[in-house]
Order: sequence, then C-alpha cells, then structure tokens
Amino acid sequence: MYSITSCQESSSGNNSSKAEKADSSKKTYLSQPLVNNIYTADPSAHVFNGRIYVYPSHDTATGIPEDDLGSHFDMRDFHVLSMDSVGGKVTDHGVALDIKNIPWAGRQLWAPDAAFANNTYYLFFPVKDKQDIFRIGVATSKTPEGPFVAAPNPIKGSYSIDPCVFKDDDGKFYMYFGGIWGGQLQRWNSNNQYDSTKGNRGAEELAILPRVAPLTSDLQNFAAPVKELKLTDEKGNLFKEKDNSKRFFEASWMHKYNGKYYFSYSTGDTHNICYATGDSPYGPFTYRGVILNPVEGWTSHHSIVEKDGKWYLFYHDVQLSGKTYLRNVKVTELHYNSDGTIQTINAVK
Repeated sequence: MYSITSCQESSSGNNSSKAEKADSSKKTYLSQPLVNNIYTADPSAHVFNGRIYVYPSHDTATGIPEDDLGSHFDMRDFHVLSMDSVGGKVTDHGVALDIKNIPWAGRQLWAPDAAFANNTYYLFFPVKDKQDIFRIGVATSKTPEGPFVAAPNPIKGSYSIDPCVFKDDDGKFYMYFGGIWGGQLQRWNSNNQYDSTKGNRGAEELAILPRVAPLTSDLQNFAAPVKELKLTDEKGNLFKEKDNSKRFFEASWMHKYNGKYYFSYSTGDTHNICYATGDSPYGPFTYRGVILNPVEGWTSHHSIVEKDGKWYLFYHDVQLSGKTYLRNVKVTELHYNSDGTIQTINAVK
C-alpha cells in the first residue's frame, strides 16, 4: 500500500528490516508498515502545511538486554516521516536530531512529539539526563522535518516520558506526559518531588495519574506547576492499580472532537489503547472505552489526527521483526459513533 522515498540513508547499518524478519505469514494485518528501511515506533502525527508529518521513535538493535524498565529501548536519534495523504508515498527525511547533539542527554531518547508556533517547529522529547533521570527537552527548527537544534537544558520542572503537546482552540498549548515502570513516574509524587526509592503501586493502591502543564508562549517552559490529570470511571472513582486494563500507564495523547476533549493513553502491561473524555484540558476525564485492542508486540503507543475530513489512528506493532524493541509504524482510519464514542479497532486477526 505504501512506497517510500528516502532523503537520507539510515545512519545505523543494523536498522535494516532484512536483518530480523518475523514470520507473519499466518497473520492478517489491518495495515502495513509506513516504512521498512528503519524501525519506527510511538508515532506522533501532525498536519503541517497540508502535509502529514510523523514524529516516531527510531528503534535500533543495540544489544541491551531486555528488562521491565525498558533498557532495551536504547534509541539514539529521531527521523521524521511525511506524506501528502494516508496511503500515499512516504518520505523519510533522515536524522532530525541525534542524542550526541543534546548537551544534557545521557541515554535513551524515547517517544517525541511536535508542535508549530511563532513561525517555528518544536520537537519535544524525553531522554535520561547525566544522572539517569528522565527529563523532557525541546528542540527547534524552521522546517517541520528538521534538522532540530536542542535547547541547552531540559524544560525546568519536567520529568518522566511521552510528552504530548496539544494546542487548544484559544491558541494555548498544554503538555501531557508521564509513564510508569521504566518511565519513572512512580518516583514523582503529586507535589512533583522525586524519590528514587519509590516503586510501582500495589494492586489496592490508587493508580498513578498522568501529568499536565500549560506551556509559555515560546513553548520553552511550563507556565504553571505540573498537575495530576484526574482519570476516573463512569461513577467518578479513581482507578486502582489492579484496574490495569483501564488505568493509565504511558503514551498520553490529546485531541478535540465536537467540542469535547479526548485523552487517550496506553494501559501498558494489558496493552490497550483507551480513551476518556472531559470538558476542560485539565479534566477530569471519564473513561469511555478501548480505541485499539492489543497489537502484536508488548508496547502500544499512538496518535490521532484529522486530515481532509477523516480521522486517523497512527500506531505501531512488530510485524517486520517480531521483536518487541524493533517496531514499525502503521496507520488506519478512526471512526466515531453518533454519540461521540470511538469504534474499537483490531489491528491483527
């Protein structure tokens, strides 16, 4: 379905999908990978200048052993993909930002997002600092594909992973972020204080909540302190950790549809992409259901974008490699019911 134009050859010779190939002959996939010259994951999709730009993680096989903290997700640069329309030719624009050009970075360049303001394109990214604590940085470019130049320091007061930057109808920007387990959110309390000894919550404890903060007009700093984002069941009750098919794990995304705010996220160890709705960018958000059932592979991470009157879900699986740390980005159309609920998608049969 998709063809690819490469503006720059992959920077790592071990990225070729030919190196590790999964046996997918007995599976039926809803969609095919956008590209197969490199491994990609965690796609953040945006429409800039009438074109779809996708900002994914760039998976590589670095030989780091797998563990529950995600040490094997050892990304070292970002590529930007683009296409005129879903189903059309996909361009890989090459390396947009390399970890070696982020002054404060230590390791693990995880899932990014992007935004446009002030005649500038912004790339937001989590990476561990020199003390091995995840922070969120920002880089800028005059073009949506980059290359991007990183600010000398992370965003003050930022922590954890998976930034999603949402522009509301009034022009204000908000950042949603956080991820438990390897994403370290469990080490940060509701007052934004860090405790390296804090572990994952017990089954009967309240689940850890995602975070939100407004951004300053230059998109370089938080305009107010980071707050927890309330995520509840239909009765207004916060989820417990044992409610792990519905509670937040990682992969925040925000979009707006018919005046409602839709907060979507991954449940992590139960592999659902779920969503909740609210009337304010700060919530509270009420759980509504599952957008995407578990994909092939351990992780699930997505974005939702409108183009030419249709809505699309970008996601990833491991069709090309069969390896949880070598993923590939895909896209499929998203459908709403008349009451604003979202129809659940099955990515594989």
